[in-house]
Amino acid sequence: MSTRRPVCRTKGFTLVELTIVLVIVALLIGGILVPLSAQRDLQNTSETQRQFSEIKDALLGFAVANGRLPRPATSLADGAENPALCADDAACTGYLPWTTLGLKKTDAWNKMIRYSATPAYANSAFALTTVGSKKVQTRDSAGAISYLIGAATCSLESPCAPAVIYSAGKNNWGVTEDGNVIADESSSNADEDANASAVAVFFARAPSTVASGGEFDDIVAWLSPNILFNRMICAGKLP
Repeated sequence: MSTRRPVCRTKGFTLVELTIVLVIVALLIGGILVPLSAQRDLQNTSETQRQFSEIKDALLGFAVANGRLPRPATSLADGAENPALCADDAACTGYLPWTTLGLKKTDAWNKMIRYSATPAYANSAFALTTVGSKKVQTRDSAGAISYLIGAATCSLESPCAPAVIYSAGKNNWGVTEDGNVIADESSSNADEDANASAVAVFFARAPSTVASGGEFDDIVAWLSPNILFNRMICAGKLP
């Protein structure tokens, strides 16, 4: 008498079950990638802000050594400060003179760092009575504009900044070190648009969307006249 062994059949996944598994895996991967992307953005912002601190220190050092601030870079390819005197604020606005200052020329997004200096501070030695020309504004959640530094009219009583440094941030505007112009892909980022062509009045605010100003992720910093004067006085360069 022969004994037959039962035949064991392995049941595979159905197409429906495979689809469900793939959907779950995709959701899990998506949940990981989004936080990683946000973390990377925060790291780039922090890195650029760190660079700006170094730039301000370098500008102060240059002023102590030369009695004035540097002018913008000669060109996109030449990081030495422009030898020509600035005729006006537009002529004193361009790229950071990275070679002259011994610094990196791009931010964490590989965009050229912009620099705008007051002609009176960059063309010759300045004094305690020299008035800056750079204004930095911000907006509240309702879109109302106020000054972070400066006023409608720059004066010793309402001082404006001697210089401003600026990054276009992750999105919209800017130029890479290879000369590639980053497109502005938004039609509602008024404050970013203003910064892209600014020579004297800049916007700085938290990365968010607010009334009138639209979305914003630029990073803007300025050189304080009080800090600049104090450094010059401590170095014996002023008054």
